[in-house]
This record gives sequence, C-alpha cells and structure tokens, in this order.
Amino acid sequence: MAVAFYDVTSDAGLKKLDDYLLTRSYITGYQASKDDVTVYAALSKAPSSKYVNASRWFNHIDALLRISGVSAEGSGVTVEGCAPIPEEAIATPPTADSKAAAADDDDDDVDLFGEETEEEKKAAEERAAAVKASAKKKESGKSSVLLDVKPWDDETDMKKLEEAVRGVQMEGLLWGASKLVPVGYGIKKMQIMLTIVDDLVSVDTLIEECLTVEPINEYVQSCDIVAFNKILCGLSLIWHSYYRNLGSLAMGAG
Repeated sequence: MAVAFYDVTSDAGLKKLDDYLLTRSYITGYQASKDDVTVYAALSKAPSSKYVNASRWFNHIDALLRISGVSAEGSGVTVEGCAPIPEEAIATPPTADSKAAAADDDDDDVDLFGEETEEEKKAAEERAAAVKASAKKKESGKSSVLLDVKPWDDETDMKKLEEAVRGVQMEGLLWGASKLVPVGYGIKKMQIMLTIVDDLVSVDTLIEECLTVEPINEYVQSCDIVAFNKILCGLSLIWHSYYRNLGSLAMGAG
C-alpha cells in the first residue's frame, strides 16, 4: 500500500512525518528514492529542530541531492496537493563513464577527502533549486470568478462587447461560459465565468488595466465581481447562491 502524507508544511503534517520517520531512515525502503524527493520537494523549508526525525531525514536528503543524487524509483508515495516531480528535477548520481575518467587521473589529482569541484557544487545547487522551484509551482492555487460586465446603454453591441472581453489574454487566465442578463430599460449586462491562477492574475488589475480602458471601454462601462471562490485540489468551495448562478450560466449557454 502506497504511503500518503497530508499538508507536510503544517504542524500536524510535520508531526505525522516525524512520527513516521521515528523507526525509518527513508520514506520507503532502505535507500533514498524518488519517494524521498517527492516529500522533500513538498516542504517549503527545513523542518524545525523540534521535529528531530523529520529534521534529520531532511538534512540527509538535502545533502544527497547536492552530492550524489537520488536514482532509486521508490514505491510511489503521495503528498496531498503535490503533483509528481519532473524527471529533470531529480538528481542522479555520476555515471560510470565519469567515474572511470576520474580513475584515470594522476594520483596527485585524487581528492582523498571527496571535496566537490566548483562545477559539481554549481550542478548540485541547480538540481536542488529545480526541485524547490517545482514544489513552489505546484503550490500555486486557482480561483473561480463570476464577473458582471455592464455596457453603456441599450445601444451597445453586446456581441462586440463579449469579443472585446474575451480578447483579453494573459498567462493564468481562462475565460468560461457567459450569458446576457436583463437589467432594465432594455439594457442587458453580460455575466461571464473565468478561472485564474492566483500567483499570475489579479482580478482587480484585470478590471482596472484591461477591461475598463481603451479600446474596450468603448463597449464596457464597468465590471463587478459577483463571486470569487478558491479552487482546492480540483474542487471549488462554492456558496449555494453561486451554484444557482453557475446553473443559470449552463442553461444560458445551451
């Protein structure tokens, strides 16, 4: 059965990890593996010294990544909210060819204390940084947003308004379903769904710097946020009223 951990950055998650490592040197098996790298990458920093076992394990894996690398496959550990680590981010030990080349060097060049060269130190640091960068990317959350987009008057071309809004493109922004909602006096507003990556897109900035400036403000008079909900582990935490809005959008799109 695969080993699973939940939120290893919290006190509760670290306590579970610390207890788990009380009688173990590695996450699975008897040697460092990709399972260790997966859990290592999920930690934003070294565990506090009060978590003796987790701290000891973290420092050991950190040293391996910097010196010899980790190549064993492991058993497939999972960490809640943590995607698989890219292969290129996992350090690998020196190849047999490089070891053979080192053996051919003169005896005077042999480093009996195993000190790293500048090139090896740089490569090890880059591998460790790649693992950490991969972990930070996975932590980036998403949000689901419902916007009211209001025209100037009843003569505004709503098709062109929608085209102008959807024409705003940026990394981390995905437009969804939309529908027209009567406001009064023959005027209709557009409600539109969008999904954003929180670290890349600010809804306030999107409205102020993209949706209400030239040339889009020829059609758009103002924008309001109707609903804003965080998406966790692929499931959105949504209020009951928001479900009603989403259902209306689906019927409108149909």
